[in-house]
Amino acid sequence: MGIFQTDGAKLAYEISGEGPTFVQLHGLTSCASREHRAGLDMSGPLSGFQVLRYDARGHGSSTGRTVPEDYLWPQLADDLLNLLDELCPGEQVHAAGPSMGTATLLYAALKDPERFASLTLLVPPTAWQSRVAQAESYRKSADLVERSGIGAFVRVGASVLPPPALADRPRERVPAVSQELLPSIFRGAALTDLPPKEEVSGLEVPVQILAWVDDYAHPVSMAEELQRLLPQAHLRIAETPEDLDTWPGRSRDFVAAHAAGVGSPG
Repeated sequence: MGIFQTDGAKLAYEISGEGPTFVQLHGLTSCASREHRAGLDMSGPLSGFQVLRYDARGHGSSTGRTVPEDYLWPQLADDLLNLLDELCPGEQVHAAGPSMGTATLLYAALKDPERFASLTLLVPPTAWQSRVAQAESYRKSADLVERSGIGAFVRVGASVLPPPALADRPRERVPAVSQELLPSIFRGAALTDLPPKEEVSGLEVPVQILAWVDDYAHPVSMAEELQRLLPQAHLRIAETPEDLDTWPGRSRDFVAAHAAGVGSPG
């Protein structure tokens, strides 16, 4: 496990394997070690790649501050780009991430598109018109944790049914975030949104979008909107655990199809 010092946080990361770099991100309140159990770590079938996993600021083994603005998606994108500059300077990488990880990748790729050979966007989060209700939910969750503790938040979450694609997966009910930082992380999530649609539509990077049905926080309509906007995007939708099981293989094939010439940008 390595530690990278960035502005206001220490990011915990791990690197395994050798070859071109594949970066695996995670979602809100999760961490790198949890994504495999949820079926959202796309690195499993890869061979001949160096895999970089890291915990976003405030999550898992990374540190953070009680500053909601620290957790805006553009800030998380800067963290990723700074980490890549440190660990694989000048290298073009493949990357995958769910929800918050998807948002982080979109901002990072818009800031430095030559950095990325391909993006796998998993269960994109609410954005634009659909972000308003989700933001209010995050603010209420922040208030609940401050008022009644993290246990109260976990009990409320236990009553929410998972998407059908996760029916056979263990549920990680306790956030991989401390009770001290969780309200700030939720408030940061409430404050942030994806870039304007006209900016997203100009992103010329190969993109695979993988979504699942019946998840109000990650609606299929959002994945479909991104597919329409992104010039090089392909979309697959999972309805069952069996569908979800195909995602790592699809990601392996997608990365392989865009691996030629991976190395130094430009």
